[in-house]
Amino acid sequence: MIRGIASPERIMEVKIVSYNVNSIRSRLHIVLPWLKANLPDVFCMQETKVEDGIFPVEVFSELGYLVSFRGDKRYNGVAIASRVKPQHVSFGLPDEPPDTDRLAIAQFGDLVIINVYVPQGQEVTRPQFTYKLEWLARLKKYLLNRFNPDQPLVLCGDFNVAPEQIDVHDPKRILGHVSFNPQVWDAYQSVLSWGLTDVFRYHHPDKPEQYTFFDYRVRDSVKRKLGWRVDHILATHALAASSTGCAIDLDTRLADKPSDHAVIYATWERILR
Repeated sequence: MIRGIASPERIMEVKIVSYNVNSIRSRLHIVLPWLKANLPDVFCMQETKVEDGIFPVEVFSELGYLVSFRGDKRYNGVAIASRVKPQHVSFGLPDEPPDTDRLAIAQFGDLVIINVYVPQGQEVTRPQFTYKLEWLARLKKYLLNRFNPDQPLVLCGDFNVAPEQIDVHDPKRILGHVSFNPQVWDAYQSVLSWGLTDVFRYHHPDKPEQYTFFDYRVRDSVKRKLGWRVDHILATHALAASSTGCAIDLDTRLADKPSDHAVIYATWERILR
């Protein structure tokens, strides 16, 4: 579902955002003020948890954003809000099951933005974990078959993968979790090997305690820095090298009635036509 606004010939001074909202209708009190204050060009959302027919399109339109989305009333859901109209939007992987509520692709001139909500996996002994590994392999195949690592492309979202020891607060205890183990690391690195750079780590290669997810069940998890970095903004190498910054906004996790994730965003002074 796509609602339109006018499209300029090029995007300049771009800010691209990823946010697992954990129900968009429950998080509008955070999302709308953030949009007003920061004016991102592209705002990618995951786990929107709303049927397409009742997605809150109007509140985004009032702020000058077009929004494209696929979702379900209880699970998953992806959306891309943008200040300019994409030339093309599609959803899902090309093979079965397409999982249209887990992947959205928007084309802005030469720039491609892919927004993903990778399966969590539940337990390493369960079929859902195998599906997660297969899903990442399918994503890699999709990149290989459809895109070129020399083109400007951003792949962002909730990957449900903390790729390094520095990306979790207690790596020894957490090792073996569905989002922190050798199998999922290999699957994630295979996606990166297509030709992608982790934009956050490009700017903060050794910075510890930088997390995007904080479990609701852990008391004062943000203040105690008990988190995971599982939300990522990846970009093709040349595009990542031209970025001017990447940051996590912890205020979004400390807000009243927050998502269990925080906003992560990357910036560019100029981004192609």
